Amino acid sequence: MAAGTREALLDAAARLLDAGGVEAVTLREVGRQAGVSHNAPYKHFPSKEALLAALATRELERRADRDDPSSPPADRLRRSLHDYIRWALDSPARFRLIFGPWTVDSSELYQAAHAAHTRFVDTVLAAQQADLLPAGDPVRLAALLRSLAHGAANLASAGHLAANGKGNADPEDLVDDLLAYLHPRG
Repeated sequence: MAAGTREALLDAAARLLDAGGVEAVTLREVGRQAGVSHNAPYKHFPSKEALLAALATRELERRADRDDPSSPPADRLRRSLHDYIRWALDSPARFRLIFGPWTVDSSELYQAAHAAHTRFVDTVLAAQQADLLPAGDPVRLAALLRSLAHGAANLASAGHLAANGKGNADPEDLVDDLLAYLHPRG
């Protein structure tokens, strides 16, 4: 029952977040939407920040389930960056939640974020080992690639980047361009 209640609370928090951003998420409203007493959320989350950290952790873990480490490095890298952009554009409140400032210390969120970062760096390293990306520090190269995807998604969401408009490219086009520029034989 407790695990089911916790998941129902997280589901309600996700709906509120998607509809109105972080400001719309309150423990009282989460409890009401989950159909539990107004005190029930506090039995699972000591604060709104703890609830949001649990929600961000769940989002990162669900995104990890989409990874396919058995696919070829070029496909894995491109798909990872394109999925990142689609996620940013399709779920902007969740995206901002994860990459926003944190005031709560959550070991679960830290572990989920660290695992996501490690998976992406491993993807970049595999692409380097397959001679698809230049040699060098895979952590820095991963930061460069993620920065482009992140920034391009932000520009597109604000209307400053579009295939038939500003920039003459959508975010996925820019990712593909950067991957082509970085290809040692490109």
